[in-house]
Amino acid sequence: MIRWISTFALLLCMHQSASAQTQLSPDIVVILADDFSVRDGSPWGASGIPVPNLQMLADKGLVFDQAFVTSPSCAPSRASLLTGLWPARNGAESNHRKPRPEIRKWPAYFQDLGYETAAFGKVSHYGHTAEYGFDTFAHDTFHDHAGIQAAIDFLAARPTGSRRPLCLMIGSNWPHVPWPEPDQPITPETGPLTIAESPDLPLPAGSIDTPQTRLWRKRYAAAVARLDLDLGRILQAVQQHMPNALIVFSADHGAQWPLAKWNLYDAGLQTPLIVAWPGKVQQGRTNALVSWIDLLPTLLDAASAAPQPQLDGRSFLPVLQGTATTHRDAIFGSHLNDNRINVYPMRCIRTARWKYIRNLRPDAAFTTHIDLMAGRLGQRAFFAEWEVAAKTDPAAAALLQRYHQRPAEELYDITTDPQEQHNLIAATGTDNAAAVAALPELRRQLDAWLSATGDQLKLPVKPRLLADPDAWGPAAAISQ
Repeated sequence: MIRWISTFALLLCMHQSASAQTQLSPDIVVILADDFSVRDGSPWGASGIPVPNLQMLADKGLVFDQAFVTSPSCAPSRASLLTGLWPARNGAESNHRKPRPEIRKWPAYFQDLGYETAAFGKVSHYGHTAEYGFDTFAHDTFHDHAGIQAAIDFLAARPTGSRRPLCLMIGSNWPHVPWPEPDQPITPETGPLTIAESPDLPLPAGSIDTPQTRLWRKRYAAAVARLDLDLGRILQAVQQHMPNALIVFSADHGAQWPLAKWNLYDAGLQTPLIVAWPGKVQQGRTNALVSWIDLLPTLLDAASAAPQPQLDGRSFLPVLQGTATTHRDAIFGSHLNDNRINVYPMRCIRTARWKYIRNLRPDAAFTTHIDLMAGRLGQRAFFAEWEVAAKTDPAAAALLQRYHQRPAEELYDITTDPQEQHNLIAATGTDNAAAVAALPELRRQLDAWLSATGDQLKLPVKPRLLADPDAWGPAAAISQ
């Protein structure tokens, strides 16, 4: 009898503990954009592209001004988010690659806490979601926009008052290319105004002003507007079914523009990040330096999980709660290749003031879908105009040279040069005293990070060499 009572008491205690955990564990919703630049959202001071739903979320949450992904291409970036590990540590260093099978992934951590896990749309890279272990997933193929409605239907069908907390991830395919065509309305809900007829927008820094450039900028803006519509529908459903949920909005890297996606400049690595949690997260903005690998441990911390020392990321929950104003002293970034169009290995360290980039193959030509691919996925239509302009315009020629030909090292003072236009490392060194003083330590920290992560600095495929004129430039353009 005593033994039975003891057993019952133990079971009761376990049940109460599980119930307490459930009560402490918030519903979590992570919303991901695809190829969306932090520089194109009004919460970060951008003008010209209306994003009312994003702005509404920003007004209710904490806006991060210094958030960064680990890599400026889809698969490595998303794999880092979903594993909490740097690309060299999880195995997904090239675009289209998956983390190694033995690597523990996002759903398992939350399932251990009693969570139901679900993913709709582009959460991992295309077609990879099935291997991550979500309880439910759907619509993870290229530009499958049905994922948004599927997520909304999933929330509506979920039993009211479900004891299991939910970790829901939803990925919009916007504004990844292909962008809406010029003869389409700006959004499906707008009137007869087409993209081609819409007002001109400011061009990103480092652009050459041509007619096609302005048209493609409008097309990108229309894709951003579609993202904002997706976001609005999701937020409405979350408010209806999980009004106290912890909400995260972010994007896997910057926009597909010549010096953004595929690049380690801030236009490629810096990501929009907003976290909202009614009554738990302070409203406003923060300059705390955070990385995408920090999101998993942060959300686990919010769910009252024990620390996970095997993760590379660290919780920034104190920043969310207003008890800390800083997080990291530096973030790191890496890029390898997509095995075909963009083959250019580079690594970087970013502090509050400095960006140091190490280009591992300065003998190679930097190329992307933008300059090599004609058709719906590339923007060669405007890049071809840039090549024509470069024949007579020295400024255009210098920009294209910077795009294709990278030096072994680059150093930028973010405080005075936020667009990273002036490399402080010249062939003969630099006369900037602060840069001279900072450079050795930046090199040392980057070397230490490479060693700690086991980065082999290997390029699995042959790059397009600058010495081979047939491998890059106008003559190398291909059809999709």
